Amino acid sequence: MHIGDRESDIFELFCLAQDLGTHFLIRSCVDRLAGEGDTTISQVMAKTQVSGTHDIHFRDKRGNQQEATLSVKYATMTVCPPIGKQKKYPKQKLGIIFAEEKNPPEGRSPIIWKLVTNLPVATHADAVQKLVWYSRRWNIETFFKTLKTGCRIEDIRLATADRLANCIALCCVVSWRISWLTILQRQSSTTSPAAVFTDIERTLLDRSMPSNRQGTRRDIAFYMTAVARLGGYLDRSSDPLPGTTVLWRGFIRLADLVAGFQAANPDASSTCG
Repeated sequence: MHIGDRESDIFELFCLAQDLGTHFLIRSCVDRLAGEGDTTISQVMAKTQVSGTHDIHFRDKRGNQQEATLSVKYATMTVCPPIGKQKKYPKQKLGIIFAEEKNPPEGRSPIIWKLVTNLPVATHADAVQKLVWYSRRWNIETFFKTLKTGCRIEDIRLATADRLANCIALCCVVSWRISWLTILQRQSSTTSPAAVFTDIERTLLDRSMPSNRQGTRRDIAFYMTAVARLGGYLDRSSDPLPGTTVLWRGFIRLADLVAGFQAANPDASSTCG
């Protein structure tokens, strides 16, 4: 299942996914020809009735929780390849989903998602399912942002493909962990810190927090904030929740602190989360 933003709205990609027997869910940026080429996707959707609504929850650029109600309409239609490529690529029968926020709050642009998929979209529930899937794209972007800015995967220069593949595999695990912890802090505040941090890590993070935070409850948010502070997070009341970049830097410093602690205390447990 391939989920992509508007940069993935490429007709050749649609055809390749079909040839490989895979599925895709893409946010469109092109109003393609539809039917027999005498209409467009947007013209067809303009005549399509709204099937219902769907509520989504997300965070704005400052990390504040937001909610939006989207009106949903869907249709299945024949989508034509670009005019210059009609002899090379066949028409595709695709599901189209339009979801639009009708009453956005002042100061924020409305959320408008126009999705294309080769999966069946026969009911409102099918359309909502695809909207839920597409909302996970933000988590995917967080993962790749960590992979590129933290692991700096694009800067790696290795001599063989095997070495590069091994390095990428290792970096993917590291990137996944940072991304998972970032999401965990925001969505699952009841998770036990022991599921993430070792005893040594929690001890060091306890000591790293300033005195005015020592009375704070030792939950997952406390320790994630402590890691972020090691990475340069200022932890002011007006600051958004820490992102992957400061957490990445914080975990690097935490690893150094753990190594120093174990070197100074050889009898301490060597387990590291």
